[in-house]
Amino acid sequence: QVQLVESGGGLVQAGGSLRLSCAASGLTFTWYGMGWFRQAPGKEREFVAAISWRGGRTDYADSVKGRFTISRDNPKNMVYLQMNSLKPEDTAGYYCAATIRGANYVSANPEEYDYWGQGTQVTVSS
Repeated sequence: QVQLVESGGGLVQAGGSLRLSCAASGLTFTWYGMGWFRQAPGKEREFVAAISWRGGRTDYADSVKGRFTISRDNPKNMVYLQMNSLKPEDTAGYYCAATIRGANYVSANPEEYDYWGQGTQVTVSS
């Protein structure tokens, strides 16, 4: 049974930082590209960042470029999202997802992801 479990969310002031973690189990982690998405109340789920199966390729939404960094630790089956210079508009539930689409593949399309975590809430106060 595949499980993706996010952690690290919380309440932070604007300009602050948080590091989200996603622990994967029940899958061969190195076969999967990983992504982070977010969803605010009343809004559609949106792409944040993605990383290929060995970390050689990354992709970011324009809104987070230069502020967020995605990384992965394959021996630990972990993926991370370092979030710096947080803004109130970053407030959302953040979701980890896994996609098996091939080597070096990264995707911003949520429909291309096979597994999802339950999410962790990030709230940025002004």
